[in-house]
Amino acid sequence: MTSLAVPEHPWLLPGALAGAADPGAGTRRPRRTTRDWAVDTLAFLLSLLWVLFVTADALSPDPAISTRLPHDWMIGVDALLGLACCGLLWLRRRWPLGLAVATVPLTLFSMASAIPLVILYFTVVVHRRTAVALALTGAGLVTNMVFSWLRPDPNMSYWVTASWGVVISFAVLAWGMFVRARRQLIVSLRDRAERAEAEQQLRVAQARHLERTRIAREMHDVLAHRISLLSLHAGALEFRPDAPADEVARAAGVIRGSAHAALQDLREVIGVLRAEGDGDAPEPPQPTLADLPALIAESRSAGVRVNVSDSVVAAGEVPAALGRAAYRIVQEGLTNARKHAAGAAVTVDLAGGPGTGLSVAISNRWPVGTATGGELPGAGTGLVGITERVTLAGGRLAYGRDDAGDFRLAAWLPWPA
Repeated sequence: MTSLAVPEHPWLLPGALAGAADPGAGTRRPRRTTRDWAVDTLAFLLSLLWVLFVTADALSPDPAISTRLPHDWMIGVDALLGLACCGLLWLRRRWPLGLAVATVPLTLFSMASAIPLVILYFTVVVHRRTAVALALTGAGLVTNMVFSWLRPDPNMSYWVTASWGVVISFAVLAWGMFVRARRQLIVSLRDRAERAEAEQQLRVAQARHLERTRIAREMHDVLAHRISLLSLHAGALEFRPDAPADEVARAAGVIRGSAHAALQDLREVIGVLRAEGDGDAPEPPQPTLADLPALIAESRSAGVRVNVSDSVVAAGEVPAALGRAAYRIVQEGLTNARKHAAGAAVTVDLAGGPGTGLSVAISNRWPVGTATGGELPGAGTGLVGITERVTLAGGRLAYGRDDAGDFRLAAWLPWPA
């Protein structure tokens, strides 16, 4: 995924925008970009040309843009003030408001400083709040009235000159506010895009976590069933070492087959985890309600007495997700019976149909006495995973000792009509 934080050509952006786009900029002051250097150089040259033009015009016998000053040394002072303001333009990005406030008195009488002072004013409008810009504009309007009186234009009346000053001030204010609003919009759009990208990455991470959780739950259900069968057969061989050769061979064959199936299941799970980045990786076939007879046959072959009561209507029309959930519930119930109630008979009840839901119940006699060391260890997450599976399917689950003293695991799953 391509990051939106770094622009393709940051040197074309103003320093404020380029600094906001730089993830490593932090809170430090944005550095001047190539565009900023070009703009500052152009502003300095224009201001310098204006100072030279105004000074030359003031020294001429017939000034074109202002009245002749009473003393020639005033022309030199005005020129020096203009040159100083030109130099201040290189610092305007760092202290725009301070420089603008400090040079406000010059707007009362200095003609040579007009252009650099307008640029300083524009910088404040762009980089500071609107209230600050309006306050500085008000101060500028007052000094404009005084300037029109102290330095009247030889070709226009006082009010016309003052009106032009007001028009120029509001034009610069409008232009600066437009530039500021456009930059704020760009920053807002960038923040929104980065936030959307972060949320997308979070959704991908959450989906990956949910998929890992689902795979772990499937791995627990499958491997717990396989390994409990292995332990049951191995325990039988340990209990009867003098069993006939054909029974030993049959038990060993079942152990070998269960171990092979467990390894195959583990290989499939690991393959899915390794192919996590491949969205088109095929998923191994998942069990359904039609696979329950084979599951029960495996338990019976291991010596578990399993009684089945199946009264499901239209069993061939069970949705795949519903059938898989029912299969895992029965698998967990049989695994728990083999772990904690070895030798007890297990009853599996299936009932329901479209519109009424599917009921699955597994019960076995409560074990008497304590285990003799052959009880299988468990992580205690099997019933937790089944509870989560049933809850996600919109069903209900209950387990524990019933009124008859048996352990009962019962679930109801919705089956739409």
